[in-house]
Amino acid sequence: MRYAKRGRLRFTSHRDISRAVERAVRRAGIPVAFSAGFTPHPKISYAGAAPTGVASEAEYLEIGVTRPCDPEGLRAGLDASLPPGLDVLDVVEARAGSLADRLEGSDWELRLPGADAGLATVAVEKFLAADLVEVERLTKKGMRRFDARGAVLSLAVLEGTEGTERTAGQTPGRSCVILRMVVRHATPAVRPDDVLTGLRLVADFAPPSPPEVTRLAQGPLDASTGEPADPFDLDRDPTRGGEPGLTERVVGDL
Repeated sequence: MRYAKRGRLRFTSHRDISRAVERAVRRAGIPVAFSAGFTPHPKISYAGAAPTGVASEAEYLEIGVTRPCDPEGLRAGLDASLPPGLDVLDVVEARAGSLADRLEGSDWELRLPGADAGLATVAVEKFLAADLVEVERLTKKGMRRFDARGAVLSLAVLEGTEGTERTAGQTPGRSCVILRMVVRHATPAVRPDDVLTGLRLVADFAPPSPPEVTRLAQGPLDASTGEPADPFDLDRDPTRGGEPGLTERVVGDL
């Protein structure tokens, strides 16, 4: 299942999103499967969740069900049961292979209100020209130092306007600098704020106000374009791995 995290819901923690999804599953009457043991819990797993404070058009989760369901009926029922801003965009019946393993990279958009486009361009050029850009981030295991350059497959400067329908913009209509980047998923994960830290280190570039960050896509990296492809392609095409599912002959049941 692909869902979006939009507007003020970008500030919702992953734990709160999990609770909202579990409640929505119950309200929608989805026949969710439960784990065994003394404390059964619904079989709902998340893959590649975006950090709190970041909007996304490409969040993914898997739901185990006890009987075949119509994907579009499940999508509509769950979307109607979730709060506005958590929007279910696409549901497919899972075939062979791990969904998490398909999420190899992400396409990010960073809107930088008040930033100077010329300075941003120079900073991006210096960042891309560097072989290594080490940054530090506080993790659960303490301060960690790692390379932010190696995971960045592309980085470009664009110009646009503040405020979008997807995210909580500051001043809709005012021009701003936009950074578009494709980042390979790695360990530790290189996040957009790590790239901004790298731009500050190599060129002393820092946006004057907090950036507005949106994940536009994530999935397997296309060798020809270098961008994330649709991770559901294998599920939609029965000739590309996995056994054919039951989607075509199941109708009407959530």
